[in-house]
Amino acid sequence: MTNYKKYLIAAGLFLGIGLGGFIDGILFHQLLQIHNMLSNIFFPDTLVNIQINMFWDGLFHAFTFFTTLIGIFLLWITLNNSSEKYSILYFFGLLILGWGIFNFVEGIIDHLILRLHHVLQRSSHSNQLYSDIAFECFGVLLLIIGTIFIKTRRPNDK
Repeated sequence: MTNYKKYLIAAGLFLGIGLGGFIDGILFHQLLQIHNMLSNIFFPDTLVNIQINMFWDGLFHAFTFFTTLIGIFLLWITLNNSSEKYSILYFFGLLILGWGIFNFVEGIIDHLILRLHHVLQRSSHSNQLYSDIAFECFGVLLLIIGTIFIKTRRPNDK
């Protein structure tokens, strides 16, 4: 494996983690207004608690932004220095795998171990558990799909 292929793999994973985090933050935190970073500790039922959650959501978005920037930088290094060609399916597989890593790790740590928040914070405990498990299953599905895309070879793929 060349150094530039390693950069491409790292770029795809960083971009997948960053973009997966953006999807999580934009869809759940902002549009649906659920799944805030510390909503199990500071339930968003007062202005102060909403502000605390918004601050931590902002730190989360800063993390996803910088993770995405690292991925863009690594991709730029790869494209600027490598004459090797890789399929778009391979790169999309890396993006999806990175998104799956983000979902799975974030779900295990934030939902199940630290219990900082749940996907459906305002529902019954059983619904919280089911939605958290569904979130984990989606992460595993992304890991599987990403791996399949990465391993799928087309003619002239490297």
